[in-house]
Amino acid sequence: MTVLSMEEFLEKECGDHNYELEDYEAEVPRWCKGCGDHGVLTSVQKLLRDRKINPEDVICVSGIGCSSRFPHYLKTYGFHGIHGRALTLSEGVALARPDLHLLTVMGDGDCFSIGGNHWIHALRYNFNATVIVLDNEIYGLTKKQASPTTRQGVVTNTTPKGAYLKSLNPLTLMLGVTNISFLAQTATWLPGHLDNTLNKAWDHKGLSFVRILQRCPAYLSSSFEATGPDFPAVFLEGEGGIAVDKGMLQKASVIQHDHHNLLEAQKVALTETPSPMGLIYYDPNVPTYGDIRRRRIKTLDRPGLIAGLNAELDKYTVKQQHG
Repeated sequence: MTVLSMEEFLEKECGDHNYELEDYEAEVPRWCKGCGDHGVLTSVQKLLRDRKINPEDVICVSGIGCSSRFPHYLKTYGFHGIHGRALTLSEGVALARPDLHLLTVMGDGDCFSIGGNHWIHALRYNFNATVIVLDNEIYGLTKKQASPTTRQGVVTNTTPKGAYLKSLNPLTLMLGVTNISFLAQTATWLPGHLDNTLNKAWDHKGLSFVRILQRCPAYLSSSFEATGPDFPAVFLEGEGGIAVDKGMLQKASVIQHDHHNLLEAQKVALTETPSPMGLIYYDPNVPTYGDIRRRRIKTLDRPGLIAGLNAELDKYTVKQQHG
């Protein structure tokens, strides 16, 4: 029988663990065969494993949609919220539990449509979170309705004669929001690049926003040119950026890009074809809302505020008469 000292026991139980992917697996995913969500889930699990992050030190927050089942399949703390409200819940988590790693997962409809107002202001607040949007250009869970990123002319159940409007470009919109600090784009059919992108986003202090292009095999299998080797993409390369991994897109070009330059980032974002892959914009100097708030609270004259409050309340005190 081996007897351990208290220090040895604590080191064994509470020290660094060599986790396996299975340690981050919860329920068996119910996504369709061929859905890109599977690849994103695996990429996140690999990230947690490689960094030896304790499952109890992570919380995954989502809204409503196929991608929003993420918390059920990731063995961490989870909060499956309501439609379009994942970012509001995430902001509360970020402020109340800054010690946790926060992952927010949404779909294109969940974030860009019903959650559009929260999306814009979450970027402005720049709270500390890794935010990923799995954009398949369609509502999948409710069976093929047009989303804001559905391309013009695409036939859906809500646009039987084809979508009338040109699709929303979320990249250009985000680059017009004050305080945006991290914006990147990747795709589920580029597993190496996906891994590199999520790791870069995870290291960022502030709101790192990653748009992940993916094909819905059930309701819009023709999107993104069926994700073949001829998909039009351009990889962004720059010092301190995301390492280029072309995967199947060996024909794609690579361009030098200054991700610290907002005007250059906006120019890149305007070019939807070919799709830019990599770190589009990065400003590590934008303060997080949590840091601003904590500095503000710490600099308040707490004793003075209490004394002032007591003095104000004393005005309404009924003094007992002693006869």
